[in-house]
Amino acid sequence: MKESNSVVVEVGQRFPLTIKKIGINGEGIGYFQHKVTFVPGLLPDEVAVVEATQVTDRYIRAKVHQLRHRSTQRATTVPEIAEKVGGLELAHLKYDQQVFYKNDLIKQALEKYRPRGYQHYDFLPPIGADNPWGYRNKAQFPIKINDEGQLISGLYQPNTQNLVDLPEMPTQSPLTLSIVRRLLPILTELKMPIYDAKTNAGIIKAVAVRESQLHHQVQLTFITNSKKMPHKQALLIAIAEQLPEVSGIFQNLNQTKQGLFWGDETWKLAGEDYLEEQVGERRFLLSPRAFLQLNLPQTEKLYRVVTDFLEPQSTETLLDAYAGVGTIGLSLAKRVKSVVGIEQIPEAVADAQRNAAHNHIQNATYHLGKVESELPKLQAAGENFSAMIVDPPRVGLAPQLIETILNARPKKLIYISCNESTLAQNLVKLTQAYVVDKIQMVDMFPQTARVEAVVKLVLR
Repeated sequence: MKESNSVVVEVGQRFPLTIKKIGINGEGIGYFQHKVTFVPGLLPDEVAVVEATQVTDRYIRAKVHQLRHRSTQRATTVPEIAEKVGGLELAHLKYDQQVFYKNDLIKQALEKYRPRGYQHYDFLPPIGADNPWGYRNKAQFPIKINDEGQLISGLYQPNTQNLVDLPEMPTQSPLTLSIVRRLLPILTELKMPIYDAKTNAGIIKAVAVRESQLHHQVQLTFITNSKKMPHKQALLIAIAEQLPEVSGIFQNLNQTKQGLFWGDETWKLAGEDYLEEQVGERRFLLSPRAFLQLNLPQTEKLYRVVTDFLEPQSTETLLDAYAGVGTIGLSLAKRVKSVVGIEQIPEAVADAQRNAAHNHIQNATYHLGKVESELPKLQAAGENFSAMIVDPPRVGLAPQLIETILNARPKKLIYISCNESTLAQNLVKLTQAYVVDKIQMVDMFPQTARVEAVVKLVLR
């Protein structure tokens, strides 16, 4: 038996630990008798007495009992809520060090998966946020009645169904949080039926509040377990009177018991159909489920990096894969001959087409479907793409899409990644035909361990 498996530790046992590094989820990593131990809230070189909370054959999870030696990189003030909810995994680390750590995570992922030439990739200086607090322009908070009979709204404790009421959340924009807090008394006064997961009874499960910083307005969506909305008129009147910043009110049906936030069906209850927001020089109309990055100032920096890396030419046809509501492609449309977007969510395609018209852009077209299916059809119809942008979800590029890209062989490929591990894995295949020209990390999610990077690839 390996020595690491012979360590006998019981849940609740306390032991000293020195932290060696930070893990991909922001936790401190140390070794107790050679067995890897994960402890949230600790930093490299810190020494603490920790208490085991989970023990497996391969690792130990623990919590801090007593901090004995404090790192010079520890933040002077840490929000109390950081120990209770997700989204603040790095709040105990000074912000300049957060940026350094995230940049290093990309390098660690490359060293693990070893795509061709990874030792020589050109890393440009990472781009941090001017204000690493109050940046989240969207709040998606469950609502429930607690054991004392009070209506609360906030986030769940990690890996539990314990909802933590959040009068404050330091990464959330003040307006989105204010709307949620001012909404709760309205729901209480009207005795709105709040969903209870244990009995599967009640109607209102959660709220989504998205802010337009351009107009200082919000879009409010109720996530419900039923199409019914008792006291609807009274609710709409109260919101109009007490929450004048709300420009549009919607209802989304989600009858699943799983952790999915949004259901498939959304309809308007009152107000405007869309929320307008500006990114760079363009203005975009957003429906409730439309994707837009949560950090607007950093999004504008990200798009500038994409533009610099792409070096768009007026003769080029640009393929915008995972086009969403068209924000990236439309931001570049006036610099290229044409933009062709592909997106598999029908509502997003409709939004992208609407946003092209909203910005008086006539050289952008959008197609519904998966990129790996639609791209070969476009090529068969005579379309050729000299440049391509991919901005996939955290799971990265589907294997079939990588093969499609390798067959299409656009001269320039810009990969926007929100997951350093899947990025490094995808680069293993992509570097069969492409050279990684440069990489730049843009910190979209300060105080969290989430990483965003832009990679420029050039055909060999």
